[in-house]
Amino acid sequence: MRRIMMTVLGTLVIASLGFAAAAPQRVPIGTLEGTVLDGHGQPVADASVTIQTSDGLHPHATRTDASGHFQFARWMTGQYDLRAYSNGMFSEWDKRIMIRSNKTTKVTLHLPKASDEKVVVSK
Repeated sequence: MRRIMMTVLGTLVIASLGFAAAAPQRVPIGTLEGTVLDGHGQPVADASVTIQTSDGLHPHATRTDASGHFQFARWMTGQYDLRAYSNGMFSEWDKRIMIRSNKTTKVTLHLPKASDEKVVVSK
């Protein structure tokens, strides 16, 4: 019985060493960064920037810094859609932005100019 237990134990130790020696799978990742500009070409601080997969799933958001800069670091490679929001204004969706392995993709998002028209609501 002791011999059987030693054989089983030895087999388990050897098998576990084989798994430990296997190289871990590396997921290809990249970075997406950019700037949000207002309708006059000025950087927009504290704008919300949303990224999602091109099929509309898995949305994530970040905010711009004082220079209008944002970053999504260490993202899986693939195609993404991106847009910005600030003060009631949305940028157009920037579609199919490609994040490439070990690269930094740079984009600029433009918010529309604020309308000078006033809306009058009457009862």
